Amino acid sequence: MSEGAAKHFDEMTGRGDGVRSPYFAYRSWFEAEDPARLKHKAAEAETFFRRMGITFNVYGEADATERLIPFDVVPRIISGREWARLSRGIEQRVTAINAFLHDIYHRQEILRAGRIPVELIAGNDAFLPQMIGVKPPGGVYTHIVGTDLVRTGENDFYVLEDNARTPSGVSYMLENRETMLHMFPELFSSVAVQPVSTYPRNLRRSLAACAPANRANGTPTIAVLTPGIHNSAYYEHAFLADQMGAELVEGHDLRVVDGRVAMRTTRGYQPLDVIYRRVDDDFLDPLNFNPSSMLGVPGILDVYRAGNITIANAPGTGIADDKAIYSYMPEIVEFYTGEKAILKNVPTWRCSEKDALAHVLDNLDKLVVKEVHGSGGYGMLVGPAASKKEIAAFRKKLKARPGSYIAQPTLSLSTVPILTKSGLAPRHVDLRPFVLVSPNGIKITPGGLTRVALKKGSLVVNSSQGGGTKDTWVLDE
Repeated sequence: MSEGAAKHFDEMTGRGDGVRSPYFAYRSWFEAEDPARLKHKAAEAETFFRRMGITFNVYGEADATERLIPFDVVPRIISGREWARLSRGIEQRVTAINAFLHDIYHRQEILRAGRIPVELIAGNDAFLPQMIGVKPPGGVYTHIVGTDLVRTGENDFYVLEDNARTPSGVSYMLENRETMLHMFPELFSSVAVQPVSTYPRNLRRSLAACAPANRANGTPTIAVLTPGIHNSAYYEHAFLADQMGAELVEGHDLRVVDGRVAMRTTRGYQPLDVIYRRVDDDFLDPLNFNPSSMLGVPGILDVYRAGNITIANAPGTGIADDKAIYSYMPEIVEFYTGEKAILKNVPTWRCSEKDALAHVLDNLDKLVVKEVHGSGGYGMLVGPAASKKEIAAFRKKLKARPGSYIAQPTLSLSTVPILTKSGLAPRHVDLRPFVLVSPNGIKITPGGLTRVALKKGSLVVNSSQGGGTKDTWVLDE
């Protein structure tokens, strides 16, 4: 590669100058291509994304609230064998998460067994007492899960976090593939890549299978509930509603009528069966949660508790992707499945614990520190990349609220090449596969969203922090 041999594990070249087998066919194609054509195609991709309106919003910046998400034309390629192992681990983990959520809102056996501290649940804002004793339709809590994975070696994958509330990014996975198919159709003729285009259809089927049992016969009516056009993921909300053939609604379009959640139409209010909500718990129902919310539906939780609507994902699922709970995931997997976790956790220090806090404070320049409820790369410290001033400021925050943070070692994340002006260059990546859960089983789309840190040496892949995306190929072997 043009920037020298990667000292990290590179998914195209390994730790040397060769080519790993998943990349054989692609590398042969790439070397036969005209570099000028590839650069032209990269510019064409940006134009395509801009024309399609594939943007995301950035909060807190007056100069540019809406941005184009950068897209790199070099795919990330995973072998069928690697994917089979990842799929087993993801399915095991998602199964355990659903079992954990049912248990924590019912008998709380894991607390009785002493496998998780009671105070980690009792004092957690993500735990909703209103969900105690409630069994969701079909017994499913996390209908859609985004499991963030990182890789450090040939066979070393770690789960970075579990997105069990309202995971985003699936629209980029689908549009990335559509863009690559449009620009390089001949490439897909020579490389057998598993499709991702069935995701919207599978999402609709999965949600429909979770409809309340006591609804009227016929096709379930599904809607996507969005906070509105100013939300950072609004493009995705509209995209998925369109692709599924579902209605896109805001809170003011809905009301409770005769014990059902109904949607305003030209023929009056029509009842809904399933709501794929992209509104956070606190804003979902002003009668039961935040009374000032204008985004939700007054009384929707009461309809839900009565079993007359499916909300995907279920209220209260945030307790399962809390970063302090994450540190107990190996125990949670073993408790509910009777098996050791196939996918490893990143070692984690809970700053709420005195000894852990002391270790973290002594090693801030070497660690990654995250807010327990944080997301999007906000509110975190990447010690090795931080200045002395930033570390000193973060130290004060950490001492003031230690229970709000966890810390992890700085992993040697794998790299995948991106196309630069001077050729291929390695950049760090992560991967978010998307999982659908219904009473009919668990379905994992082959691939997912690869996020890439476009700055040389950066470990932060979030689009809100300057990262981009890639098409993710799982080979059909």
